[in-house]
Amino acid sequence: MPLVNHTGLPTFTRLAGEGQDILAADYARQQDIRELHIGLLNIMPDGALAATERQFFRLIGNANLIAQFHMHVFTLDSLPRGAQAQAHIDQYYETFAAIKAQGLDALIITGAAPVAPQLEDEPFWPGLMEVVAWAQQHVTSTLCSCLTSHAIVQHLYGVRRKPLGYKRWGVYPHRLTLPQHPLVSNMNSHFDAPHSRFNEVDTDELRAAGLHILAESCEAGMHLAVSPDCFRFVFFQGHPEYDGVSLLKEYRRELALWYVGERTDYPPFPENYLRPQVKAILNEYRLRLEHLRDQGGESPVFPEALLLPLLPNTWRDTAKSLVSNWIGKVYQVTHSERHLPFMAGIDPDDPLGMRSALQF
Repeated sequence: MPLVNHTGLPTFTRLAGEGQDILAADYARQQDIRELHIGLLNIMPDGALAATERQFFRLIGNANLIAQFHMHVFTLDSLPRGAQAQAHIDQYYETFAAIKAQGLDALIITGAAPVAPQLEDEPFWPGLMEVVAWAQQHVTSTLCSCLTSHAIVQHLYGVRRKPLGYKRWGVYPHRLTLPQHPLVSNMNSHFDAPHSRFNEVDTDELRAAGLHILAESCEAGMHLAVSPDCFRFVFFQGHPEYDGVSLLKEYRRELALWYVGERTDYPPFPENYLRPQVKAILNEYRLRLEHLRDQGGESPVFPEALLLPLLPNTWRDTAKSLVSNWIGKVYQVTHSERHLPFMAGIDPDDPLGMRSALQF
C-alpha cells in the first residue's frame, strides 16, 4: 500500500517515477487509513545511501496491506560522511532522539561496509548497540541486514562471524527450513537470494543459541533467521532488498579498484548471476580495460546500459512475500497493542502464538 512522502526525500520522487504509489502528506492525512511508522537506520557508505533507501522503500511499499507507510530514515552520528552525503542527511534524515520521542511500529537496519577486523571496533558499533537496546524495549520487530545481523547476533547471543577467506558473492538457491513459521508462510519452498560478504555466522551455533533458522542454502549458508522469541529480531545474511542491477554495480566498483591498482587480481564474476551473453560482453570489455591500463589511458565507459535488459532478478517476488508477511505480523501485533481489550490472554513475549506453532 502507499508510501507517504512526509519528508520530501528525493527517493520518493524517484519511486513515483517508477510507478510506485506515493501519497502526499496532506492527502494522506485526509484518508481514513491506518498508519504504520517504520524506521530505516541507514548506515551504508555515502555512495549507497540513496540506493539503499530506494531498495527498502520498494519492498515496504509493495507490502500487501491496507495501511499508509511512514518511513523514518536516520543514521549514526559516529559514521564519517562526505560533504554531499552529510548535506543529504541534514536535510532529509531524522535524529535518533526524534525517533525515540515519536516511536516506531517496526525498524529496518541496513548493512554496512566493513572497515575493521573485529565488529566491536567498527565505528558504527556503539551507536548501533544503543539503537538495538532501545528497539528491544520499544519496537515490535526489527529486521537486520547482513553485516548488522552479524553484529547483533554477536552482541545479543554471543555468536561470532567467521572469515570465509574469500568473498561470497552471487545468487544462490535456498530452501525453507521452517515453513510453518508465519514469516515464510505461503512462500515457495525453494528460491534464490543474493549474497555479498567475506564472513558468515555458523548455522549450528545460531541454533545452539536458540535462534530459529527459516531459510538456508547448501552453498551460501543461513539466509534468514529469527530471534528465540520468533519475531522480535529478524536476521538476513543475504540481500533480498537488492535490485537486479545491484551485483553488477558492485562488480563495476571492483573493476574500478583493479584499474587504479587498489585490487591486485581481476574481479571474478558474481556466481550464478550473469547469462553467457553478459559474460561475453564483459570479457570483451576486459580486453579493452587491460589494453588501456597497460597504455596508461582512462578507463573505457562501462557497458551498463547494454547489460541492463539482460540481467535476471530471480529473488524479488520472494523478497516481497517475506516483507509483506513481516509487515502483516507487525500490523497484527500493533493493532492489538492499540486496542487493549484484544490483548486479553496474549503472551507479551509471544504475541502471535508462534512458539506453540513451532513445536517440532
